[in-house]
Amino acid sequence: MKFKPYNYQRAAIQWVLGHPRCGLLLDMGLGKSVITLTAIQQLMDDCEVSKTLVVAPKKVAETTWTTEAEKWNHLQSLKVAKVMGTEKQRNLALASKADIYVIGRDSFVWLVGKYGGQLPFDVLVIDELTSFKSSKSERFKAMRIASPSVKRVIGLTGTPAPNGLIDLWAQMYCIDQGERLGKSVSRYRETYFETHKWNNIVVRCDVRKGCEQIIRNKIADICLSMQARDYLQLPKMITHTVKVQLTDKTAKAYAKFERDKVLEFKAEHGEEPTNVMANSAAGLMNKLSQFANGAIYDDDRQVHEIHSEKLDRLAEIVEAANGSSILVFYQFKHDIARIKAKLKGLKVVTYEGEEDLKQWNAGNIDVLLAHPASTAFGLNMQEGGHYIVWYGTGWNLELYQQANARLHRQGQKHPVTVYQLLCAGTVDERASAALEGKTGVQQSLLDSLNYLLRKYEQTTKD
Repeated sequence: MKFKPYNYQRAAIQWVLGHPRCGLLLDMGLGKSVITLTAIQQLMDDCEVSKTLVVAPKKVAETTWTTEAEKWNHLQSLKVAKVMGTEKQRNLALASKADIYVIGRDSFVWLVGKYGGQLPFDVLVIDELTSFKSSKSERFKAMRIASPSVKRVIGLTGTPAPNGLIDLWAQMYCIDQGERLGKSVSRYRETYFETHKWNNIVVRCDVRKGCEQIIRNKIADICLSMQARDYLQLPKMITHTVKVQLTDKTAKAYAKFERDKVLEFKAEHGEEPTNVMANSAAGLMNKLSQFANGAIYDDDRQVHEIHSEKLDRLAEIVEAANGSSILVFYQFKHDIARIKAKLKGLKVVTYEGEEDLKQWNAGNIDVLLAHPASTAFGLNMQEGGHYIVWYGTGWNLELYQQANARLHRQGQKHPVTVYQLLCAGTVDERASAALEGKTGVQQSLLDSLNYLLRKYEQTTKD
């Protein structure tokens, strides 16, 4: 595909080229990856750099950077090596000849130890920069040691919300070693924030009056900040399909589960008339959707966890939102407990009524969990946020559209970004296709049921 950069993307590319140590504080959806790779390609063409290290969340490291390099014509000469897997596999990847080496952030401490703090790379890309927001974390300590050994550092993250500025110190230190916000996080906190303590433990930090702009001004010479509402020349609602890859073991378990359930369904309901069959099919699809979401109910309504792939991807999206509130639509009650456990440390609330709506619109909730049926009609939620994540979409087009319209409505000041989490190779993909095809619920269920029956009828014959 030919890359035709928007003007803001051209400006961002030039920013990277002109600033050896810089931050791109760009909202989700503005194209941070292609901007960064394009700048790196130009630096390579000019013989300024040869090897780049990208440190990223695991799922992003597994797919995003390779996909982006393969997607655009001007980047297809870049060779990307994934430094992932066992220690032996990571070492083999590092020994291979490549232009871009991508490593998961959880392996970064190991990498720094391997090279004694002196990284053998010309460029270090930190994606997502908020992964290093804790000055007490081992990964930050490793970054503090290693980043001075690299001549170019590019930090990628979203534009920080005011309540996320307390976390900015460590992120900026990764880029400039404390030149702008100081060498000490405690001094940074004392200078710019009002701290609230309980038993001598800091429980909350609020930006002092007038200090938000001071902080932003201090980092303005190396950080380019762009908000989607100012630059995106796209429809007001942008939908991203996020494919979640199951491990080989889990994918095989799903395939067996699907086959067993379909054949079981055929034995029990094979002779039912079409209108009755659709109702029966809903139960089958729910079972398959539960598996895709990561847990299933047994006959006694006990929950059995299977995988955490969707939870991991959701957590990465929440982190990348960089302090912006997110509305998450769930399918099953067991999704609630598992999401809350995964996002421990954030204010995660399950929508129950008017008080929750007030708190959401006041910006007091980090993640609001809602069932689409409970929020689909009549609620004005646009003041609380502009990001939506569908943990599972379901099959009802009307509910899907109406639920999205809680944020995508008059009074919304930002483009609304919708993320559909779809487990590859599962019923999730058929549900999403049904919504895209605008097929009615009953017909969608019947079409998917017939597809599965044909699929396994052939395998039983073989």
